[in-house]
Parts: sequence; C-alpha cells; structure tokens
Amino acid sequence: MYSVLFSSVLNGIEGVLVKVEVNLLKGIPSFGIVGLPDSSVKESRDRVQAAIYNSGLEFPVKKITVNLAPADVRKEGTSFDLPIAVSVILASRGIKKVTEDAAVIGELSLDGTCRPVSGVLPIIAGLKAKKVKKIILPSGNENEACMIKGVRVFPVASLRQTLEVILSDFKNGRFLCENIENTQNIPEYEFDFNEIKGQSFARRAFEISAAGSHNILLSGPPGAGKTMLARRYSSIMPDMTEEESLQTSLVWSAAGLLSRDKPVVKERPFRSPHHTASHVAIVGGGSDPKPGEVSLAHNGVLFLDEFPEFSKKTVESLRQPIEDGFVTISRMKGSVAYPSKFVLLGAMNPCPCGFRGDRFRQCTCSSGEVRKYLAKISGPILDRIDIHVDVPSLSFEEILESKATESSRDIKSRVTEARSIQTKRFESETNILCNSQIPGAKLQKYCGLENPAMSYLTEALKKLTMTARAYDKVLRISRTIADLDSSHVVKREHVAEALNYMQVDKRRFL
Repeated sequence: MYSVLFSSVLNGIEGVLVKVEVNLLKGIPSFGIVGLPDSSVKESRDRVQAAIYNSGLEFPVKKITVNLAPADVRKEGTSFDLPIAVSVILASRGIKKVTEDAAVIGELSLDGTCRPVSGVLPIIAGLKAKKVKKIILPSGNENEACMIKGVRVFPVASLRQTLEVILSDFKNGRFLCENIENTQNIPEYEFDFNEIKGQSFARRAFEISAAGSHNILLSGPPGAGKTMLARRYSSIMPDMTEEESLQTSLVWSAAGLLSRDKPVVKERPFRSPHHTASHVAIVGGGSDPKPGEVSLAHNGVLFLDEFPEFSKKTVESLRQPIEDGFVTISRMKGSVAYPSKFVLLGAMNPCPCGFRGDRFRQCTCSSGEVRKYLAKISGPILDRIDIHVDVPSLSFEEILESKATESSRDIKSRVTEARSIQTKRFESETNILCNSQIPGAKLQKYCGLENPAMSYLTEALKKLTMTARAYDKVLRISRTIADLDSSHVVKREHVAEALNYMQVDKRRFL
C-alpha cells in the first residue's frame, strides 16, 4: 500500500516543495524515515505513532517506510509530523494520492493536536510559487498564513480535523480562513526628536541619512547623546510599504520571531545587539543556518553601539551585506542567502577613555592607545559609511538654554517627501529604491551637478585626500540634500553641506 502528499521545508527564506511518500509492506513491524532527515524529523516516528493511537485511529502494524523527496535536500524541523501521520493513515486506507495542488505542514502533540511551527510565511510563499493552492496547517499559524493572497488556507486543530478536510476533497468550508489585509497602521514610537536638546548638526545628519538611507557613524564622548539620538532614528524613517513589510516578515518568520498577535512586521526594525554578541548572532549561521541581526534589520536600522568593541571578524563581515544587500551563509550542507538591506548606524568614542577633544574633561590616553583604538575599524569599513558626525558634549547651561526642537513627525514629513521623489526617479529601475543604492555607473545620470557645484567639488578634491568611493558618496549625499530641498539639480550649497559629513582620518593627526 502506497500514499503520497506534499509538504515543504524551509531553506533560508524560501520554501522548498517536499513529496512525502509512505509505503506499507507485510513483515516485521518497523517505522523508518529516509530522505536526509535530521534528528528532529527522525523523532517524529514516536510522535506520529502516539498521535494516531490517541486520536482513536488505527495504526498499521506493518513495515512502514517514509521517503521525503528530493532526497538531496536536508529535512529539518517538526513540520513533517502532520503530513507523515496523514500519509500513513491514507496508505492504510488504500488512498494513493492527495490532489497535487495541496500541501500539509504542522507539528503533532502526543494526543493528536496540532502545534504551530515557525517559518510559515516563507513556506507558504514558496508553495504558492510552486502552484500549490490549498494548504493545511496548525490553527496557531492561522493569522500569519492568511496574509498570503492567492492560496486557500485550512487551519486545523488536530489530526482528525486534517483528515476531515482531506477526505472532503478540501470542500469543507468551515476550516477555510479568509485573507487578512495588511493594513499599514501609523506606528507609534516611544522616543521623539523633540526631546533632544541642541545637537542641531547631528539631527540634520540623521534627517539626510533617513531620507537617502545612508549609513551613519557617530563619534563623541560618553554622555554626549549618541545613543539618545540613535534610539530616535526609526521615528523619522518613512513608513514601510506593503512589499517591504512582507519582505521583513518573511525573515522574521524564518527566525521564529513573529507572534500570533502580530503576524506581520509593520514597523521598521531597530536592532541593537551588544558588542559581546557572537559573529553568528550578528551575521547569521549555525549548524542549521538562521538569520542574524543583519537580516533581522532588513528594511530597518542596525545600531552598533561601541562600534570598535565588536570583534574585527564581525565588523569586516558587514562588507557584503552593506554592498550587496544580502548575506550568504555557506555550510557543508549547502548555502543560504538572507536579505539584509539596512541602515548601519554606528556609535563610538573618539579614544579608549572617551574624552579626547572634549571641552570639559581631560583625555588620559596616549597617541599610541588612540591610534590602536581607532584602527579597530578598518578603512574599507569606514569608507562604506556615508555620513560621519562628531557629537560634542554640551554644558548644563547650553542644555537649559536650548530651544524646543522639531518633533519626529515634522522631520519625518520631509524625509517621506524626499523618498517619494526618489521613488518616482527610480521607478524604471529594478534594484534602486533610494539614493544610497545608486551604482557608480549611474551616478552621472541621477546626480548631475550644475556647473558651479562641479567647480566647487573639483577644488575640494584637490585639497582633500579622497578615494573614488568617497567621491561617489559625496554625489549620493548631495543628491539626497537636493531632494530634501525639492531641487531637481544638485547645487553648490548641496555639495558644500555633503562635504561636511565626509570622513576625516583622525589617525593622521596623532
């Protein structure tokens, strides 16, 4: 007796179609699973057998062989419990095949109830791409699953309900759930820029960074307000589009971070890992690769406080996600790629003690100590950070005298308007969404300078030691400043302001 149905396994953030085949033969009773299963899949034998018995169903006393095809794809996780149990029962009843446009996923308890599994959103998206139109899954994953349009989702609470849906040829409408609209609620943020006193230069830099999605590095003494500024970055970023929300949700679902109450990420992520976090935690990986912080920050912000204190291996590994917008994790079992388009927001002290250049406290570090500290961040990484800002400490009197500043809502309105200009500009491009993503080959097309601006930049290049990448950064930042100014052309004043945010290698002056 033989039966087959379809299920899926997660590979990165892509769902891979898996055929679950069950064959029953006369002989010494046994239960074997083949097809490159990991230990959690092999353990499903005991869960499946107990669930069938405790559901009041007959477990076949035969030699049972389960094949998970394709056999060269690693099968992991507990989502094969339900399809294996259903296939065993169908094979014992002589039902050879379930309709090819249907799939089953889910974990089983010993009493036959279904438990939710992680990664449902990318699994369903992958199944939809494979022309699967009907999907049975645990009721605990209902809200997440119903976000994907174009498929019929049947949430079930038990093995018996699963059989009821299948034996009715998916015509039992009482288990069918309706699609949920991904409404974009206005996010509410805990922090606001109107709480910042002074630091007008840094606040302007944040506005430019958010408008063009430019990476930014803050440097200043302890207590100057670097972290306070960083915590408010998300409040001025433009709202996520529906596509961005779904992309981010796919990553969070693969990491098992989506909750039943919030099946879709609607606020731009703000990830702030501690500097003691491991390389795997930041970049992703493990024996069974999972997304790291660079991927969880997709379409949001990755804030690295105490930037030089992160391991050199971790910092250098940021090159690929910054440049390419994705990170590739290679293991002996294969490789997976996770999206990782984020704004890198770093904060650091100017020296080990933190008070070099401070107006109020004396630095106790030697030139060698400062040079060694600054050398922890390599030139290539600094070159990939568009905006560099010094955040000075303020006196108590300056803080008291500071007038009320703009709210995050006011800044966000200008940022959103600048982004809308960029969206219209790049509507014919497939891989460009904002100014920071303009490739070098297209800078002249999109960042054309008027004659006075070009002359000014040429003179600046003669006086400054600037790499080709730094020159490109000036053009991109100038374009963003022009967008904030609602200017179609990049003017001299836009270039002049952009040069204020360029990197100065302080090690040369020690």
